[in-house]
Amino acid sequence: MSIETTITSDVVGLIKPPPVSRRGFMSATAAVAAGYTLATGPVRAEVITTDTSGLQAGDAKIKVGSEEMPAYFVRPASSTKAPVIIVAMEIFGLHEYIKDVTRRLAKLGAFAVAPDYYFRKGTDLTKITDIKDLLPVVNSKPDAELLSDLDATVVWAGSQGGDTAKLGIIGFCRGGRTVWEYAAHSGTLKAGVAFYGPPVDAPNPLWPKSPLQLAPEMKAPVLGLYGGADTGIPVAQVEQLKAALAENKKTAEFKIYPEAPHGFHADYRGSYRKDAAEDAWKQAQAWFKKYGVLS
Repeated sequence: MSIETTITSDVVGLIKPPPVSRRGFMSATAAVAAGYTLATGPVRAEVITTDTSGLQAGDAKIKVGSEEMPAYFVRPASSTKAPVIIVAMEIFGLHEYIKDVTRRLAKLGAFAVAPDYYFRKGTDLTKITDIKDLLPVVNSKPDAELLSDLDATVVWAGSQGGDTAKLGIIGFCRGGRTVWEYAAHSGTLKAGVAFYGPPVDAPNPLWPKSPLQLAPEMKAPVLGLYGGADTGIPVAQVEQLKAALAENKKTAEFKIYPEAPHGFHADYRGSYRKDAAEDAWKQAQAWFKKYGVLS
């Protein structure tokens, strides 16, 4: 199997989700019309939808080198210096779930930005319906380019009046890995929250160090939220990362939801677990408050 088509641990948990009844799901047509990806299977009818009242929401182009990276941003309409939180997406592109998370953060007072850092491939990931077709795109994203895209996102948010002295990042699935990577890279990050980000990578020369290998380099406190029933990320790996961070005297906390599968926060998927998702969201808010991102 080539690197491009390697099924990484975050994807294993998606390909082998727990069995779920087909009742309570949107038709494919309705799901696409609502802006959700179909790559993970049927979309739940009871998705969480967050309105934009009191918010300013929109699409942006962020300058990265000679190119322009698309992004979705939301911030409180009344706030001039809102704290900045980057939203690191799953492998499915900038679809409705990620946009809704961005709105939820803005409701908490943040200038939240979700950059579409897979844009260079010229493919709309949200329209791809088979995970195997996504892998060549997302697995060929070099970490060095990813980190510089995130740095550019921070610069852009600052240029738009965001308070980058109160910088946070939150990510899901592959985006959870991104949180760990960025926490080891950025000297300005105040805190990160990683939802089920793989601690160990599949071999890939474009990803020089996994989160586990980066434990000694962590510069910001990270909260790791994981599912005990994740078929792709064994709890033993999470414990390994926890031990490596403790050994290097890094600030990190972990919460494992014993019955939760991979993607338990993704309210559009069959993997959604309401209790774990709601508790994890509360934990995330408390973490950002504790480290001065949110007030």
